[in-house]
Amino acid sequence: MESAQPNPELLQQLVTMKMPFGKYKDTVLCDLPVSYLEWFPRKGGFPKGKLGMLLETLYVIKTNGLAYLLEPLKKR
Repeated sequence: MESAQPNPELLQQLVTMKMPFGKYKDTVLCDLPVSYLEWFPRKGGFPKGKLGMLLETLYVIKTNGLAYLLEPLKKR
């Protein structure tokens, strides 16, 4: 079985891009609380497009205890 390698560009966007709307507008994506990320699947899914893909990726990272992977990138 092949292990999936995280896309470094995508991970970089998680630590630099800010939430463009809602309760957490202007919060860097990686700093969004898990409770907020869990809200999307309950309310019909993640937004369409790139933002939705990033939020869903972050959801998977945080709910699987992998947030530590983002720490070195946050320090850059």
